[in-house]
Amino acid sequence: MSALKQGHLPNLKLGCIADDFTGATDLANNLVRSGMRVVQTIGVPTSPLAAGVDAVVVALKSRTLPAAEAIAQSLQALRWLQAQGAQQIYFKYCSTFDSTPKGNIGPVTEALMDALQTDFTIATPAFPDNGRTVFKGYLFAGNVLLNESGMQNHPLTPMTDPNLVRVMQAQTRRKVGLIDYKTVAQGEAAIHERMAALCAEGVGVAVVDATSNDDLHRLGPALKGMPLLTAGSGVAIGLPANFGLQPSAQASQLPAAKGLQAVVSGSCSVATNAQVAHFKANGRPAMAIHPASLMHGQNDAVVQQVLAWAAPLLKDGPVLVYSTAEPEAVKAVQAQLGVAEAGALVEHALAAVAQGLVQLGVQQLVVAGGETSGACVQALGIAQLQIGPQIDPGVPWCHAPTPNGGMHITLKSGNFGTEDFFTKAFKVLA
Repeated sequence: MSALKQGHLPNLKLGCIADDFTGATDLANNLVRSGMRVVQTIGVPTSPLAAGVDAVVVALKSRTLPAAEAIAQSLQALRWLQAQGAQQIYFKYCSTFDSTPKGNIGPVTEALMDALQTDFTIATPAFPDNGRTVFKGYLFAGNVLLNESGMQNHPLTPMTDPNLVRVMQAQTRRKVGLIDYKTVAQGEAAIHERMAALCAEGVGVAVVDATSNDDLHRLGPALKGMPLLTAGSGVAIGLPANFGLQPSAQASQLPAAKGLQAVVSGSCSVATNAQVAHFKANGRPAMAIHPASLMHGQNDAVVQQVLAWAAPLLKDGPVLVYSTAEPEAVKAVQAQLGVAEAGALVEHALAAVAQGLVQLGVQQLVVAGGETSGACVQALGIAQLQIGPQIDPGVPWCHAPTPNGGMHITLKSGNFGTEDFFTKAFKVLA
């Protein structure tokens, strides 16, 4: 009997594969709030889980990888989750449905469908609590279409088409259809009927409308027993009830917080720009890292300069280190370095800053941006997270075991959180 088989968890209800680290905590947060005991792993574990849980979220950093690499990592995660006894698989992507022009949402979805030998699944990034709604197949961010929300300027995954059926169809060989809001409003039986009709038409992936949490709760029962779900984190609120689970306050308790506080931000989203501005306007110390300053091998020098600046300030409260810029500034650097190289330089610098801050005594760390979060968590050697209380929809505090007793960390998607997120986050732990 293999080691993985020995770790089989008979009560593991949901096995989740997330395409970035902030998205993983976003999903885990919604599952915890709906009553599931959840462990989030950083990457695919090399051994079985020891603890009995209802759901496991495997956090990958696959959103912007070449499609073949994203598929390989996702299938590795699937095999591990199957070995743990997962009853249903959930592929989680961002509520802005963003990916590179060649994927990876469509290619990974198809690979998982093939591996699970299923010919039908759903796709919906709807997360109404954060203003992400799907109507007639079009994705809205707040009151505007996705391509008018600022996502059209994303430095790595710009989204210029809000029509999810069209976006998904461009990424998959399978036929893509729609389960519209009128059907969803009628509930489980109508949704099942529509699914059957789509299957008869040869549709393999159905985009699902959802404009409210009520829609997601109506959708949940219709997904019971489906081998594979693909979605943002919103669909998660309707799933625990399928397994007889109810919300519980005990699920989000974390150890008491201690240590110094800091924020590391690499997102260039509209929301994070506003959060950086709010933090600075409130008189808190902040230091910017400009991508151009990292060129020509200056990374280490810049990191040391930042840490020397932060060291005497940390005792007085949180500091912010950021590489947040307006779209025009980002594009100028990308023109010099290339998109991938510019992003990698910033990620590596911020990850080194995070390491240095922890060495200075920071044990409460906010990280903003999906790619930045992935880089920082990997640099800090964090392998597993316990999911705690929510700061804002989709963003919980987490606790990571470390040699000195553990640290609290939150991984914030660039688009999430209110304007005062960086200041109020630490009050949640107080």
